Amino acid sequence: MSPTQPAVLVRDSVEADVAAMQAIYAHHVLHGTASFELTPPTVDEMRQRRAEVVAKALPYLVAEQNGVVVGYAYVTLYRPRPAYRFTVEDSVYVQEGLSGQGIGSLLLAEIIKICTEKGYRQMMAVVGDSNPPSVILHERHGFTVAGTFKAVGYKFGAWRDTAMLQRALGEGDQTDPI
Repeated sequence: MSPTQPAVLVRDSVEADVAAMQAIYAHHVLHGTASFELTPPTVDEMRQRRAEVVAKALPYLVAEQNGVVVGYAYVTLYRPRPAYRFTVEDSVYVQEGLSGQGIGSLLLAEIIKICTEKGYRQMMAVVGDSNPPSVILHERHGFTVAGTFKAVGYKFGAWRDTAMLQRALGEGDQTDPI
């Protein structure tokens, strides 16, 4: 971020942020390929999704600039089966026109910190269309590409790949979890 840009505050999301988060996400659904949803969820659907994450004591953050939500990030459990309980999957979305300004990086860094403190050991990133900016963002934060699923999504008249990235948290697989 340049010195002339206002500071970005990363904080826990609150219910009042949901409409702004929904607007950010709707743009990505309608115009991008990082999300494989075809129809944006409504504000009520986003409210329910957020509530489910927060109810599990998982982080759901927003980035705020000049009092306006300009991005958000959250994690979900990677899979529901008990053996996966130490692995989470992150999602990061930034308002259209603001990518490349460090907002996603601030959000991802905080998500990593919180999940590490909570004792999670692995973080996954499932990147629709192998979106290069998202892959680069994750690699800058210690993720490595674990693989690519070829042609698993069909959006905007074309088959899309999904990149899978992974990052160890804390002691990773070096010790048994507590």
